[in-house]
Formats: sequence, structure tokens, C-alpha cells
Amino acid sequence: MKFGVFDQNDKSGFPLAEQYENRLQLAELYDRLGFHCFHMSEHHGTSLSMTPSPSVWMAALAQRTRRLRLCPLVYLLPTYHPARLYEEICILDHLSGGRFEFGIGRGASPHELDALGIESARAAEMYAEAFDIIQSCFTQDSITTTGKFWSLNNYVTEMKPLQRPRPPMWYAVGSPDSVVWPARNGMNVVCGGLVARVRAISDRYREEMAAAGANGSVPLIGVNRYIIVGETDREAHELGRKAWPTFYENFIKLWRKHGTQPVNAKLPPSFDQLVESGHAVAGSAGTVTQILSDQVSEGAVNYVIGSFMFGTMPHAEAAASIRRFAEHVMPVVGAAEAVAA
Repeated sequence: MKFGVFDQNDKSGFPLAEQYENRLQLAELYDRLGFHCFHMSEHHGTSLSMTPSPSVWMAALAQRTRRLRLCPLVYLLPTYHPARLYEEICILDHLSGGRFEFGIGRGASPHELDALGIESARAAEMYAEAFDIIQSCFTQDSITTTGKFWSLNNYVTEMKPLQRPRPPMWYAVGSPDSVVWPARNGMNVVCGGLVARVRAISDRYREEMAAAGANGSVPLIGVNRYIIVGETDREAHELGRKAWPTFYENFIKLWRKHGTQPVNAKLPPSFDQLVESGHAVAGSAGTVTQILSDQVSEGAVNYVIGSFMFGTMPHAEAAASIRRFAEHVMPVVGAAEAVAA
């Protein structure tokens, strides 16, 4: 059982330099407290992310941490020249001393791609072509290819990553059917949603692994939750109610602007609804431990990714919540998962 972190780094209202420094200090805290990996999203032209360049932010984190693994979740492949992204991955793997991992995707919001001049209707094709080229870069010394969107002419892969043949890869899944490809290719996955859906995804993942004849340990099957650990249940819920409205406005901003709704990652406007749905876990250490242990057992996952900082959450309160989680929740939930396994 492992525990990670997910941070959208949405617009908080604080000066941006201050927000960055506070987030870097939290990364140092995650590192000291034994979290497994730091994950971040990639969003463009929206207040949902103030770090739209994952590679730049990961380079900064690599210099402020020593053990924490680092993983964009996910790189939006249609927005990159695949050879350029391959080079960034290699640099980051060496800068971090082999702690780098990466997720791949085509993007959850068509509005962000369209704003960048990328035709969102072609994102799936672009994603597939970019992925094939990047995979070739890991395994070949020279590549010549003519594609629909990108071409390489005797491109020499002078760099290779520190982790061979490549750093671990991640894929975000939204349904049981979407796990077939990552399960058969041994990729780590993360999902959200109700516990019943999480269980359907984790069961299907293991079934597909078995069908592919995979041996060895199961890759990480993760679930993402918004987590607040307070001195009391009341304190934690009050913190969430104050911070969540700003995050929700950042999350829904582009969808509302275009008169549309998120397709998969739907979130409620109130924090109480978020807790009721199981997407958020808030309370004292005892309460969070019990709820999270039940979710881990019922969802049959081996990785919990917590979003501890969002919206207008004060830095000091977030840091205190993270410490309580690491000291009181992680050991018990980890032990419970081991017993269940």
C-alpha cells in the first residue's frame, strides 16, 4: 500500500510567487513524511492550474526533494512535439536521480485544446501517433517517420532516461473498459468516482492482467480523494467548506463559459456533497482512517492519492492536515490493506 499526492495548483488568490513557494514547501514536507509520489495535472488557459507546464514544475520539485517520486498525470500528448517531450522526460529522469514517472492522455477538456488552436476532434489521433513516436524513442537510436501530424528525419536519440527502458508510465481511467490497454501493458492507473465504480475498475484491471499472462507484482491501482484531517470532524469540514467554492469555480470555469458540462470528472458545487459522494474524506484522524480503510478495502486498490491543498486552503492548515494524515492515517490504512491482501 502506498500513498501519493495530487495537486491541481489552482488559482488561490495569493500572489503567484507566494503560491509557488508554499507549494514547494509542501513538496518538501511530503518528501520528509514518506509519501510515494507527487502527481500534477496539465491544464491551459484556465484558473484550474497555475502550473500549466508540468516539466518546468517537475524540474523545480526535483531540486527541492530527495525521495519523493514525480509524475505529471497526465502530459497532454496533442500539445507536444513527441520528440521534444521525450527529451524533457529524459532530462527530468536524470535531474531527479531516477525518480521520474509520467502519465499520458489526450486531455479531458476540448475547450483547452481548441483555445490552443488544436482541433479537439482530432485529439485521439494525435495522441495515438505521439505515443507511438515516444515509445520508439525509448527503444531506438535513430528514428525516421512520416506521420499525419509529426515527422522525424533521422532523429538521433542522443539521450536515454536513467531508468531503463523507460520511467514507469501512468494512465487515468474512467471506466472498466478503459483499463484493458493499460492492464495488458503493465501501466499504473488512477481513477476517481464512487467506490462501486472503483471496484469495477480494479477487478477488471486484475482480470485483464491475468488474461495477458502477466507475472509479478500488480502495478499501482490508485484512487484519488480530496482529504482533510483536522483536530476534529467539525474543524475539517469547516476547512473544506471554506476552500472548496474557489476550487469548484476554477474547475467549472471553462465548462460554464462554453455552456457545457464535464464528461467524466464531474464534481458537486458544495463540499458537503463532495464528502457525501465519497470523493472527499474529511474529519479527525480516526474518522479519516475508518472511512479510507473501508474505501481501500471495498475498492480493492493499493494506492491512495490525496488532494490535500485546493482552492483557498491556508498553507498552515494544509500542512497540519498532511502531517496528521502521515502520522496517524497512513500507518493504519496501510496495515489494513496488507491484512486484506
